Amino acid sequence: MRCSMRMHGWFGVAVLGAVLAPAAVGQAAERPARLTFDVATIRLHDPSQPGGGIKAIDGGHGYTAVGVPVKLMIALMYKVPVRQIKGGPDWMEKDNYDVEARVDGKWSLDDLHIMFQNLLEDRFGLKFHIETKDGPAYALTIDPAGSKMKVNETEQDYKIPMIPSGIADFTGTRVPMSYLAWFLGQALQQENRPVIDETGLKGFYDFKLQFLPILPPDVTLDKLPPEVQNRPALADAVRDQLGLRLTKQNGPVPYYVIDKLERPSVD
Repeated sequence: MRCSMRMHGWFGVAVLGAVLAPAAVGQAAERPARLTFDVATIRLHDPSQPGGGIKAIDGGHGYTAVGVPVKLMIALMYKVPVRQIKGGPDWMEKDNYDVEARVDGKWSLDDLHIMFQNLLEDRFGLKFHIETKDGPAYALTIDPAGSKMKVNETEQDYKIPMIPSGIADFTGTRVPMSYLAWFLGQALQQENRPVIDETGLKGFYDFKLQFLPILPPDVTLDKLPPEVQNRPALADAVRDQLGLRLTKQNGPVPYYVIDKLERPSVD
């Protein structure tokens, strides 16, 4: 399944194919000193064609992206919200690329992300440094009443953890807390607060999450379907439906500052 992603607004809460899930599978080949894809093609995306999708290839054999800007690739592969990436050329947000990157054997998602990080370094010349500053954030913790999510102990399947079935209506399957924290941070993008996972939960969980989306300035509540208008705010939905809590706090927030980025040679 391809995931849809927009970089701004409440509709950008989206479903990135298992990008933040910890990995638990081994690889068939002997591990090299530097993890790279065996073959990778990069092309400018044809704007007349649909895009906006990025996912791991089923079975752990690589990664594909269709119509995705480089800034979003960096955010996904380094597990950092887009708003915490600073600097860099304008084209990193405006130019969309198609990437087909494959590797022999079966590799974990963490290994595939390292391969993609090295692809960004080798083909896009990416160099950055991290600056950590105190700033506003949300802490994601377990509500005193306890978690309401169902533990999922099935094996990694490389599927998208949270699937939308309507406006701000998601079904979570085998969701790790790192992914949920990222997802909630995207849903709260306008508040400019990253969500920090402090639940201590290390497993994978199934749940249903429905909430009232935070609307862009040019969209009013009456533009939403009536059944959506009556939903709880996200923090309340997280508490009542998942048994978790979002609490405002200040804390160390890392910013990825781009030192160098070049347009790649395209295939």
